[in-house]
Amino acid sequence: MRSAMDSRRWLTTASLAGALLLAGCSGPLGPLIAGSPTPSPTLAPPTAAPPPLAAQVNGESIELAEFEEEVARFEAAQGDLGTNLATLEDYRGQVLQALIDRRLLSQGARATGLTVDQAAVSGKVDQLAAGLGSNEAMGAWLAENGYSLESFMASLAEEMEAERMVAQIAAGVPASADQVHGRHVLVASREEAEGLFQELAAGADFAALAQAASLDLSTRPVGGDLGWFPRGYLTVPEVEEAAFSLQPGEVSGIVESGLGFHIVQTIEHSEHPLSPDALQRMQQLAVQSWLTSQRQTATIEILVSP
Repeated sequence: MRSAMDSRRWLTTASLAGALLLAGCSGPLGPLIAGSPTPSPTLAPPTAAPPPLAAQVNGESIELAEFEEEVARFEAAQGDLGTNLATLEDYRGQVLQALIDRRLLSQGARATGLTVDQAAVSGKVDQLAAGLGSNEAMGAWLAENGYSLESFMASLAEEMEAERMVAQIAAGVPASADQVHGRHVLVASREEAEGLFQELAAGADFAALAQAASLDLSTRPVGGDLGWFPRGYLTVPEVEEAAFSLQPGEVSGIVESGLGFHIVQTIEHSEHPLSPDALQRMQQLAVQSWLTSQRQTATIEILVSP
């Protein structure tokens, strides 16, 4: 659904379009040369060829030009950061996947009644123009970033719908979850881990050993304490799996990961409120899970070799 914009927004949009012309974007053709022949009214205008596509998502097109413009913006942003593009693996494919994911989220929003109307998009453009200082500055920014006013508003509408869908998915994540309170010690070799394991078996204090020997500098000062965490939260899944497999008070065997060799102890295991950081991580995982499910059931055609 689209609702009518008030006169102020129409005027704002018109002045933005003017700013785009001043910034060098393509505008309307100038007056016809005097005396040029009038086209025959019997000739039908040629039918425009459909634009080439990069992908289709459930029958909705992502145009090749849109994809290439997004790639150019990504490359420019990476250049500003000093990133050598040659070090980025398949970034064009990642840009295309991001466009597909945004389209899936937008489609999900529309299917659940979270549609963004034209007035909301125009209001957002007004805010952005005010933040840049003027409509002329906004027009220059659009031109610099490869947007026309029309393409930017279409991209913005889709982004706003995607954000609404993400917010709805995130809101469905409960504030508490099954969690473990655990700790670990990390060392570089299996031999070191075996030595620490023998000390623990002989009655050594776990926290004291972690403070003395652990290579994990973020947890070493607190005796290897990892705090409370739900499944999917830790960046080392081997440690997480070990912690969830233990009863409170139990110590694992030697756990190998890409970081080295760990010994894990579970302190507590119960339903527990999520920390703000853990809640954010669970919300991210919920969005990723939603997208994975949508990719499996959607009709997605990749029509370009990234």
